[in-house]
Amino acid sequence: MRGRGTAHHNGMDPRPRIGSDAGMTAMFVTGTGNDVGKTFVVRGVIRQLRGRGVAVDALKPVITGFDAQTVHLNDTGRLLMALGRALTPRQINAVSPFRLRGDFAPDHAGRVEGRPVDFKALNAFCRNAVSRRKGALLIEGCGGIMAPLDDRHTVLDWMIDVDLPAILVTGSYAGALSHVLTALDVLERNALKIAAVVVNETTGSTDPLADTANTVRRFTDAIEVVALPRLPDGTPEHPALAAVADLM
Repeated sequence: MRGRGTAHHNGMDPRPRIGSDAGMTAMFVTGTGNDVGKTFVVRGVIRQLRGRGVAVDALKPVITGFDAQTVHLNDTGRLLMALGRALTPRQINAVSPFRLRGDFAPDHAGRVEGRPVDFKALNAFCRNAVSRRKGALLIEGCGGIMAPLDDRHTVLDWMIDVDLPAILVTGSYAGALSHVLTALDVLERNALKIAAVVVNETTGSTDPLADTANTVRRFTDAIEVVALPRLPDGTPEHPALAAVADLM
């Protein structure tokens, strides 16, 4: 954002740049909150890349509200289906190793179930996936950037540790502008690269999608802002989704 963005680490960056090697890009898909369409965007990009013959993988390492009896209806199952994979226990665990039944923030769900998210193991899982990837890789976060994962860490801490370019998904609902500009400021202050902002049209919103996207553009420099109209579920073909896939 104009005039903003001071790194939390001054001078040399002590973190290894795990996403900078040759090959297709690995990116972290985050959001300004719940239900803004992160999984919809990831699925669309998967289908775009697969349609181009590009190898792609996707992870949703932490998921809450998980029900093994209705995998096809949750984010893990939707990602697997977009990848063309079976909904088997092995595949489910490969995409979402940290599954919690409670439909709460991960820290609360973990406390209720007596198995909090292991932050160190989560980051090791993601770093291993990045280093072993054969093509493009999308890692989808949970909730918004400040969603608590455990008693001490948030999604932002997770993003700082894995240090991948971010795709920030927001809606066109009333209040979205404040949420997305705040999120961008936080990401930039922590020296995280922002590859794109996707403004996903919110059903029933009276705020025009184009107006929201154009306002975000006025407050950003050198960040791709993509306006994604509300599409039927599973629609892979749209210029907005193609534009996001082009970033990979």
